[in-house]
Amino acid sequence: MSTVAVTDATFDAEVKNSDVPVVVDFWAEWCGPCKQIGPALEELAAEYGDKVKIAKVDVDSNPNAAAAMGVRGIPALFVFKDGQVVSNRAGAAPKAALKSWIDESI
Repeated sequence: MSTVAVTDATFDAEVKNSDVPVVVDFWAEWCGPCKQIGPALEELAAEYGDKVKIAKVDVDSNPNAAAAMGVRGIPALFVFKDGQVVSNRAGAAPKAALKSWIDESI
């Protein structure tokens, strides 16, 4: 499975109503640290397969979802389980650190 692009309109359906845990990456095209973690998130999406969904929300195109989550800086990452936020972190991190954080959260 690859990452899923999520919009303001699809946020509830893709994230809050998901049957599996969801990692949400709030990012933007102009954000350097966001681009740093992008490939790692793609690899993790493939590794987790359908056990974990990794969703990406472009904050420029979808400001409502970011505002609802209180995102003030990007990249901002949230883990949702059963429709609720169970963990969050901000900033770039190496793939191993992201995987460790996801594993602890789910």
